[in-house]
Amino acid sequence: MRLRQRSLTSTMVTACAALLAVTAVAGCNRGSDDKAGTSGKVGIDLPRADSDFWNSYQQYIEKGVKDGVVSALPRSNSQNDITKLVANTQTFTDQGAKAVVMAPQDTGAIASTLERLADKKIPVISVDTRPDKGDVYMVVRADNKAYGQKACEYLGQQLAGKGKVVEFQGALDSINGRDRSEAFASCMKEKFPNIKVIELATDWKGDVASSKLQATLASDPDINGIYMQAGGVFLQPTLALLEQKHLLKPPGTAGHITIISNDGIPEELKAIREGKIDATVSQPADLYAKYALFYAKAALDGKTFQPGPTDHGSNIIKIPNGLEDQLPAPLVTKSNVDDAALWANQLGKS
Repeated sequence: MRLRQRSLTSTMVTACAALLAVTAVAGCNRGSDDKAGTSGKVGIDLPRADSDFWNSYQQYIEKGVKDGVVSALPRSNSQNDITKLVANTQTFTDQGAKAVVMAPQDTGAIASTLERLADKKIPVISVDTRPDKGDVYMVVRADNKAYGQKACEYLGQQLAGKGKVVEFQGALDSINGRDRSEAFASCMKEKFPNIKVIELATDWKGDVASSKLQATLASDPDINGIYMQAGGVFLQPTLALLEQKHLLKPPGTAGHITIISNDGIPEELKAIREGKIDATVSQPADLYAKYALFYAKAALDGKTFQPGPTDHGSNIIKIPNGLEDQLPAPLVTKSNVDDAALWANQLGKS
């Protein structure tokens, strides 16, 4: 990772130069070590267990902890409930956590908890979501506006700029739901004004999406596109409903509904291979876990980071309440669904 140190004493410079001369390892320019060597337990809250994406993320977290990346307290699961997340975070502090990894689904309501952690000098790594307020050490996240943009452009091109599209919006009290929804709407308005978008608020709940889709199909039987903002919760109920109504038709055939999703879970890739959906944007569950633990360790070691490109294909940006490492999230279609680099194709192989 390309990082910049704030300061180095002449002794440290000499030591680093000597190390490079002997080992040819460029390890002394990987963050500024204000308190190098600090150690402690990390509290890790998992946001929910009703999503295949987050269950995959948990697998990667457990692997990283088992491999000794950090020393972690027993994991908690806030079950998409901000009250439980607040309580779980308090438990971490009671147990002596020196850093906390969380993925707050309600990005507005977590502010006071972040303030309390900042007062206790406990750094926070926020995964996938960017808190609206409250200091964070690092946000590990993909560019969610790009999700909405990619989905819009793909659907617009596949539908030749005409048609009627259903959008399953995530919770709009989450910055992810807002970013994806705003980017999708803006892109459609600007680039594909002849496509009508029917926005369905879902609060990230698959049963809500399925119920609303059923009602929409009754009132608008000419739907020819669907954008699912989270395949982990929307994929199965959507496919089940379309199969029930005999609307799940192969790409290239009459009546095919073009479907693009977000997440990149194994089930989505399988659905692409089978022609049940057309594309997804692969949200990097493996990299979310890897760099959540990486930054937790860095926080314990007193390292600091600066905006700029990294050596793992991402870019660190400055946000009002800290920094954000924006990880890459590729578009997956029939043409690259078998790419071995996709995290969903790696599960169970290591």
